[in-house]
Amino acid sequence: MNVILDTDRLLLRTFTTDDARLIYELNADPDVTLYTGDPVSDLSHAQQVLDQVILPQYALYNHGRWAVHVKPALEFIGWCGLKNRPERNEIDLGYRYLKSAWGKGYATEAAFACIKYGFEKLGLYRIVGRAMPGNVASLRVLEKCQMTYIGEEIVDGHPAKTYESINPLIL
Repeated sequence: MNVILDTDRLLLRTFTTDDARLIYELNADPDVTLYTGDPVSDLSHAQQVLDQVILPQYALYNHGRWAVHVKPALEFIGWCGLKNRPERNEIDLGYRYLKSAWGKGYATEAAFACIKYGFEKLGLYRIVGRAMPGNVASLRVLEKCQMTYIGEEIVDGHPAKTYESINPLIL
């Protein structure tokens, strides 16, 4: 297991090619993908997302979406991490969790750790976070991570409220 981050309650690790089932099970719940616009249709589609979207980020940028596990049993609950969006010239903070993990503070704990990692370990200047206007829980995570609201826009064909954090170590 290639652990990237270790928080009080969570371990974040890189995904492997063997994790398609985790991606599928996470995205199979319509409530989980209600505000994401990208459900996964079957195990083969999950493998494609893993191989073509998630894993290449590690090699190209040394970061990406990481599998999130709860200590001590290391139960998989979702993913969180930093995705390079070269078409937008930005680094995007994203997260997605199984319903069983909702409302327990895991998203905030992992997101905050990812922002800190991005600034302190990767030397990133700016990290952006977005959620659809109706996704109150995800917007609250961005606010709890002390990200600054900068406006609403259409991103990937969906309305999004956009937040940002600027690296205080570079200012």
